[in-house]
Amino acid sequence: MTTVLRDPVSEENTDMTSLCLVSAERTLETEIAGLSAVRAALKNGLAIPFQKTFDLIQKSKGRVVITGIGKSGHIGTKIAASLASTGTPSFFVHASEASHGDLGMITEDDVVIALSWSGETQELAGIVSYTRRFKVPLIAITSRKDSTLGRAADIVMNLPAVTEACPHGLAPTTSALIQLAVGDALAVALLEGRGFTAQDFRVFHPGGRLGASLKTAKDIMHTGERMPLVSANTSMSEGIVLMTQRGFGVLGVVDELKQLIGIITDGDLRRHVSSNLLAKSAGEIMTRAPKTVSPDTLSASILELANSLSITSVFVIEDGRPVGIVHLHDLLRIGAA
Repeated sequence: MTTVLRDPVSEENTDMTSLCLVSAERTLETEIAGLSAVRAALKNGLAIPFQKTFDLIQKSKGRVVITGIGKSGHIGTKIAASLASTGTPSFFVHASEASHGDLGMITEDDVVIALSWSGETQELAGIVSYTRRFKVPLIAITSRKDSTLGRAADIVMNLPAVTEACPHGLAPTTSALIQLAVGDALAVALLEGRGFTAQDFRVFHPGGRLGASLKTAKDIMHTGERMPLVSANTSMSEGIVLMTQRGFGVLGVVDELKQLIGIITDGDLRRHVSSNLLAKSAGEIMTRAPKTVSPDTLSASILELANSLSITSVFVIEDGRPVGIVHLHDLLRIGAA
């Protein structure tokens, strides 16, 4: 008879892991329900104040000033950063610091957005009084429209009552998430309303991999004599020499109008290596209608194209004519890959 020994420590760890996953799933389900409640509210009572906030910021000559304290303050900091990076000048003012000199950062041309779940945050009193005194537009993001903050504000984005993921209902979890979601929704709506493009985005994100991915083909392409171009009647004996000299692993084939009509790759050479390759012309070997990009194509898009087609070089075309060539190494060099 075989005796199976139990490992109580292992079983205890398994039980704890199971409880951990159950807790995580419950948290996510609770927060998803909170987001669903906000989406439903946006189709109902939240729509009008959201639209008014959008219109007010669009017309404003100043900046958007976000304020709050505690978890709402942390969320406010992120919202301010998202607005600023997407074309809406914005910054965060800590509610407590506002009463100790930072009110001077707010002008009459600005718009103030105050975040407070209860609407009764005492530290907001100074900044609320200041906006009322100098007629600075005040928008409240709160769950209580009839709160002190709600009654003082010009516009109230009244968020729905939601269940916190915290089992004690104390730690701001779901409430913080939906504040953030509303801020993101506002930032994206303003971005789209202004016609903010990827090139505009690049101005505010010049560094790191994000900055690299926002560079365009014209920023990194090789031009002029660096391009490996031949005519359709060029012999492959000449073409292979040029292909080797340029080092891109491809040849572009152009017609008499300098329009790109085909491309020759290493793969094309291998397919014709046993059929008197050197005696043939480039036009006989080339693959027609090659994939190309425009000068304004983002490096991230070029990388995606190269990966999807398993190619290492791509010609940059303008009005049908090759104006440059980008190699995978160029994408590596700038940090886009």
